[in-house]
Amino acid sequence: MSQIEGARLFREAWIAGVHKHFPGEPKAGYVTPWEDTPAWERAAAGAVHAQIRQLLDQTAGHASRLTREQKSRFVATCWTAQMYHHFENPKPGYVADWAELPEWQRETDADIFEAVEGGEAG
Repeated sequence: MSQIEGARLFREAWIAGVHKHFPGEPKAGYVTPWEDTPAWERAAAGAVHAQIRQLLDQTAGHASRLTREQKSRFVATCWTAQMYHHFENPKPGYVADWAELPEWQRETDADIFEAVEGGEAG
C-alpha cells in the first residue's frame, strides 16, 4: 500500500470512528472528506499509518495481540509526535496525553489501529 493509500485509509478510519463513537454531532473538521483534508494532516495520517504498519511488520503481526487500550495509546502517541513535527506550538488539545483524551477519541484511535491491521477503514 502506498503512503497516500495508507494516509487515506487512516483518514477514512478516523471518520468512521468519529461517526461511531462521537456523542452527538461532530465538528465539521472531524469528518472533512479526504479531498478537503489539509496537506499537513494528510502527511501526518500517512506517517502514523506507516508507524502502525512498521510495528505490525516488526512483530510479525503479533502487535495485533495488544489490547484496544494499547493500540489506542500507540496511535495517540504517534499522532502527538506528528503534531510536534508539523506545528512549532501546537494547541494543547492536539498534544494532550492519552489519559486526557475523550473516550470517543480513544475508541476511534483503537479503531484506526485495527483498520490498519485489517487493511481497510471501519
